[in-house]
Amino acid sequence: MVRQGTLEVKERWKIGIVTSRFNSAITEALESGCYQRLQEMGVKEERIQRIRVPGAVEIPLAALKLLERDCDAVVALGAVIRGETSHYDYVCNSVERGCSEVMLQTKKPVVFGVLTTENEEQAEARVGGAHGHKGRDAAEVAVEMLSLADMIDNG
Repeated sequence: MVRQGTLEVKERWKIGIVTSRFNSAITEALESGCYQRLQEMGVKEERIQRIRVPGAVEIPLAALKLLERDCDAVVALGAVIRGETSHYDYVCNSVERGCSEVMLQTKKPVVFGVLTTENEEQAEARVGGAHGHKGRDAAEVAVEMLSLADMIDNG
């Protein structure tokens, strides 16, 4: 038997959204899409906690704080766009590693909705353009992972 989560929301779930302010035109669009999709799926506004941090590297700590406090899952949103130096690689690796560590430490979903693109056009294509809306997708992943965790925990 193969089991997978659903997009059915439990009223008790509280979901955090942590958004990087760097590349704000992109990240605010990610956050808006994520927030809107969570509400469309039935997550009440008061059950969504939104936090903004300076840059992508700061996302894991804010996610950890939300999960330790009272969130059941966190969606991590940011946009890391390649520049002329290797700084891009360090930021991408740091935020991915941090989010993965937080998820494993807390045993709660941390959805990686951080765009890592070569240029701004690629990022724009992922917030409602040719490649869909990754903020909305991340909202669905959070709900599906919470649903799956419930299934596993409750047999």
